[in-house]
Amino acid sequence: MSDRSLFATEQARGRAAYRVYACTILAGICLILYYRATHLPATWREGRGTWIGLSLAELWYVFYWILTQSVRWNPVHRRTFKDKLSQRYEGRLPNVDIFVCTADPYAEPPNLVISTVLSLMAYNYPPEKLSVYLSDDGGSILTFYAMWEASQFAKHWIPFCKRYKLEPRAPAIYFSTSDCPNDKSHHEEWLGMKILYEEMTNRIDAIVMSGKVPEELKANHKGFSQWKPEMTSKKHPPIVQILIDGKDPNALDNAGNALPTLVYMAREKNPEYHHNFKAGAMNSLIRVSSLISNSPIILNVDCDMYSNNADSIRDALCFFLDEEKGRDIAFVQYPQNYNNMTKNDTYGNTLTVINEVEMCGLDSWGGPLYIGTGCFHRREILCGMKYTKDYKENWNRGSERNPHDDIRKLEEKAESLATCTYELNTRWGNEVGLKYGIAVEDVITGLMIQCRGWKSAYYNPPQKGFLGVGPTTLAQTILQHKRWCEGNFQIFLSKYCTFIYGHGKIKLGLQMGYCIYNLWALNSIPTLYYVIAPSLSLLKGISLFPKMTSPWFIPFSYVMVAKQTYSLIEALLTRDITVQGWWNLQRMWLIKRLTSYLYGTLATLSKIVGVSKMGFTVTAKISGEDASKRYEQEIMEFDASSLTLAIIEFVALLNMTCLVCATTRAMMRGWAIVLEMYFLQILLCGSVVALNVAIYEGLLLRKDKGSIPWSVTLTTLAVVMLVSLLSTV
Repeated sequence: MSDRSLFATEQARGRAAYRVYACTILAGICLILYYRATHLPATWREGRGTWIGLSLAELWYVFYWILTQSVRWNPVHRRTFKDKLSQRYEGRLPNVDIFVCTADPYAEPPNLVISTVLSLMAYNYPPEKLSVYLSDDGGSILTFYAMWEASQFAKHWIPFCKRYKLEPRAPAIYFSTSDCPNDKSHHEEWLGMKILYEEMTNRIDAIVMSGKVPEELKANHKGFSQWKPEMTSKKHPPIVQILIDGKDPNALDNAGNALPTLVYMAREKNPEYHHNFKAGAMNSLIRVSSLISNSPIILNVDCDMYSNNADSIRDALCFFLDEEKGRDIAFVQYPQNYNNMTKNDTYGNTLTVINEVEMCGLDSWGGPLYIGTGCFHRREILCGMKYTKDYKENWNRGSERNPHDDIRKLEEKAESLATCTYELNTRWGNEVGLKYGIAVEDVITGLMIQCRGWKSAYYNPPQKGFLGVGPTTLAQTILQHKRWCEGNFQIFLSKYCTFIYGHGKIKLGLQMGYCIYNLWALNSIPTLYYVIAPSLSLLKGISLFPKMTSPWFIPFSYVMVAKQTYSLIEALLTRDITVQGWWNLQRMWLIKRLTSYLYGTLATLSKIVGVSKMGFTVTAKISGEDASKRYEQEIMEFDASSLTLAIIEFVALLNMTCLVCATTRAMMRGWAIVLEMYFLQILLCGSVVALNVAIYEGLLLRKDKGSIPWSVTLTTLAVVMLVSLLSTV
């Protein structure tokens, strides 16, 4: 590493130990596959069909395990040197545009949105070089009103943050987690700022509840005149409003310092034109911002992902401005972290293993995936530029508009870039901007950028760069993961499959890494088979695994125990996971494979054959009061659909039934005989039962509104009894 380098890349510790472990697992897997091939039952009555099915499921697991080695074989970590950045570039730092996307003022409350916006406006960065844009796909006057309120509050909040070096700078989080300081001057200002913030949020909440902005308030800003009675969230004209013009010398905070530019945008919506979901919003933001600020760097965040580190921009610039390696880097990705997870993470949503292990492994092969939030991009590359060795970024670029230009004319010109028809017969959504047609527009866009020759970098600082709101119910979790795995599976089945599209363009390790997520959905099928077929065979008295006294028992037991032990160690060595949290993660791993992944598989296949079209549902960021209390108490909320609950219950009750029958048989015939024949099957069945303890509580012991409805339980129980009887015939 050169003394002039602005960032360092370090090999992760423990690589040698992991490689030894992986080689032993590979040896065990080979022995298992050999056993399956050489011990096929003689007849169908002896379980030949089930044996073949189990062998195919295990072949899939082997293939998928090999894919996962790509992100664990050689992970790397990054460090930045912001002091060097300041020494060399402080007077000529590039302009930065920040994009925030929202779509529904009820699923994503305006107070949550503006708290994120305010945190982004308060970065430790020259404010005249910052421009913050909010895309409101709902076109809601309620969201615009909240943004107008935020533009007024920012004049007080930004200097307050910088004067006292606050962290985090999202007021909703800061005031809910920080105590009033003892210092008298700071104490009074803190109280005054809190009162000012609470008054603002109360006004916003009152107007959101009423569903309309009073006429007397509309006189406060010209932008309110844009909304007409006939406008709806699905049909409205384009609206662009510059709430704070950073080029205006009169746009100052109450300390006399410049304010960042703040812009509200609602692109045109019309049922006659497909709006392409978040990708369409992002592309509209790219065009609108090119007219107003045109910064060379773009940061995009979700509306619930507030800034948790005031130096995140400077950290990202350490990668882009590095003279030796920076010219190859197209985007810098921060991890997606949540601030509302309980201690033991009931729904397994922390993404800690992905953030702490897998993304670091991808970084060693050319860079992580683009995950749609907490990501810094070079504008030109996001717009389709191919990599060339002589590429040189113009860091001084930016809008050359005159600060005395008529703002309304500028807004009208910007609105023309956000119409439904602007992109017709253009390269937008294909070669320019974010890619259309795939549910995970972020992942496919990042892949296309890397296949054009660019690299990306992953940065996971000790103080997390961004924190957001994760799902707090079972239904929200299943919906989110269904959308993720569906979109990723679409990529695999399209011409953009990394083994085809990425061949010769990105490294094989990165191709494999993408496929870990592209093939999430298909894990549902072997998992569903593995938690049903061995249990039914146990009920019928058919052995599918080696006897305990057989030497073949060793590789099976070693692989099972070693993989789970490694999974536990890997989780505990990362941040924020307890033993109970790991166990909850295993339960949700099973539930998501049986529901989210299965739904994602079926939905993707139905789109391919033309039965349905791609859709997008916003994951709600709020829950009811009772559900929130149960979440805080780490009690599962069974608010999912009847079909989802039926699938989960079926697996839980079936394995319980089979385990009870196996126990009864052992008591009658003797434990030694039964364990000798069926130990691994009983262990597998017992593991599924143990993972589903929370399910049994939800259907038998709990009486609250979050429990499983009896109608679903009775229907599922009848199906389990029928299947059990038929399996023994």
